[in-house]
Amino acid sequence: MTSQTPSQAQTTRFDGTERYVATDDLKLAVNAALTLQRPLLIKGEPGTGKTMLAEEVAQALGRPLLQWHIKSTTKAHQGLYEYDAVSRLRDSQLGDEKVKDIRNYIMQGVLWQAFESPEPVVLLIDEIDKADIEFPNDLLRELDQMEFHVYETRSTIKARHRPLVIITSNNEKDLPDAFLRRCFFHYIRFPDRDTLRSIVEVHFANLHADVLRAALDTFFALREAPGLKKKPSTSEFLDWLRLLIAEDATAEQIDAHAATSIPMLAGALLKNEQDLQLLERLAAVTRSTRRPPGSPNGA
Repeated sequence: MTSQTPSQAQTTRFDGTERYVATDDLKLAVNAALTLQRPLLIKGEPGTGKTMLAEEVAQALGRPLLQWHIKSTTKAHQGLYEYDAVSRLRDSQLGDEKVKDIRNYIMQGVLWQAFESPEPVVLLIDEIDKADIEFPNDLLRELDQMEFHVYETRSTIKARHRPLVIITSNNEKDLPDAFLRRCFFHYIRFPDRDTLRSIVEVHFANLHADVLRAALDTFFALREAPGLKKKPSTSEFLDWLRLLIAEDATAEQIDAHAATSIPMLAGALLKNEQDLQLLERLAAVTRSTRRPPGSPNGA
């Protein structure tokens, strides 16, 4: 076995970055995927940093990042390549010389770019559950064998280096068992209070402790509100904090709003009218229970 220099060893493991607070189990998952050379399937609530993980892993490992953001209309072959037959037909009608080489009409997909990269890359396949159910199965062989065939040119594209493939899912639909067997799986749990405090310190180093305490109290109480249709996410909490800082909000103001009405600047945290109405009803009940005995309604 060839020994590694310290600098080389540092690029083969993920130990987190200054900008991304990674839990120990998440770091273990990334390094397990590197060791096994299997795709890393990351699930979790929207806004828990799944996409950002790929960006930070690429930075930490010193690898280029290639991203394939999946839509409901995305097909697996688009990640390999696309053949532009329409352009070739048009050019043939115009007498363009380049029609003689069909390779001029082959557009490389993200997987092709990853396979032909002169150095190992991190390949992000983002929100795979948005595509149809056959999408993951259609990529099984390519992700297993690290090669695919280009029928138009009768050539085979083989990976120079096996990329670290990070696949994210918001759990909108189940993924096929055959696909799951080929992945190392990790679920990013919603951060607890201490972890979220650490995340905030990365983004807002000079935030007053009492403001952060009040914001965390309000946020976690909001996530625990019964009947909430969409719980606010980590990214929405950070947006909310940014607004609170811009408004120079105090801990007393944050606490007062949380106790008697919906939170300050609630539009950063709540994203539908049903949840706003629910909180307004809960706030009204809270106010009525705090009203002194014998006081008139609305006093």
